[in-house]
Amino acid sequence: MQLYDLTEACIRNGHSIYATLQLNLSAMHFEPYNNRIVILSHYLCSRNKKYNIMKPYIICHMMASIDGRIDCDMTERIGGNEYYEALEQLACDSTLSGRVTMQMHYALPEPFTTDNPAPANAPSVYKATEANGYTIAIDSRGTLRWPGKEADGLPLLVITSEKVSQAYLDTLRQQGISWIAIGKEGIDLSQAVQILNEQFNVKRLAIVGGGHINGAFLRAGLLDEVSIVIGAGIDGRAGMTAVFDGIGDKDYPTTLLKLKSMERVGENSVWLRYSLS
Repeated sequence: MQLYDLTEACIRNGHSIYATLQLNLSAMHFEPYNNRIVILSHYLCSRNKKYNIMKPYIICHMMASIDGRIDCDMTERIGGNEYYEALEQLACDSTLSGRVTMQMHYALPEPFTTDNPAPANAPSVYKATEANGYTIAIDSRGTLRWPGKEADGLPLLVITSEKVSQAYLDTLRQQGISWIAIGKEGIDLSQAVQILNEQFNVKRLAIVGGGHINGAFLRAGLLDEVSIVIGAGIDGRAGMTAVFDGIGDKDYPTTLLKLKSMERVGENSVWLRYSLS
């Protein structure tokens, strides 16, 4: 019996591994397929050594200038569809963005307010719908208001902390929006991604910004891969957010990476993929 890893081949060819092999991946690491053992778990989910948890395979995927800046207006000028085409090839079932990014692209302009701001003060999970993927928002205090229950054609899922008001959670429920409220002072990312894997069946998750949420996942030791499309342009402005930002510890150690692949995309852009494990 031979060993094959088909996941990367399927992803490179633009096929969903779920559709290609039609496997139930939720409870197994190895699956017999035509008298072969197909290895899947490294790419579809991963065990985090720091926290000893099962979580999605997590990729930070960003478009940046050659000096590592990610301002949206700037990146739109230096790239075409390369970023989105690369994201599609990564074959992630769900994407996750921070509050600022979600406010910019999806949420309503005015923040959520309530006459009863009493915090929930307890962990909770609400699954509004079964889905093959989610558009996930990080919103630690529950301030984002939503025009509907979907974004980018997928159900919304809000990850927040236990400091969120019960009124906000009630509003999400009324809108048919799923949530995970976990972490007493701020969001506990390690528990949140475990819940994503176990209760929402998220197997491949793309973190798509901004810089502070990327930095939070990096510091938490939850990233498996970094995928960067470098556009042919220089930002150069002082104080602009970088791909990984917001870590205040001056002694934070450098994160070493292993190059997986590099590819010229579009006319002048380069797509780099690095492994953290």
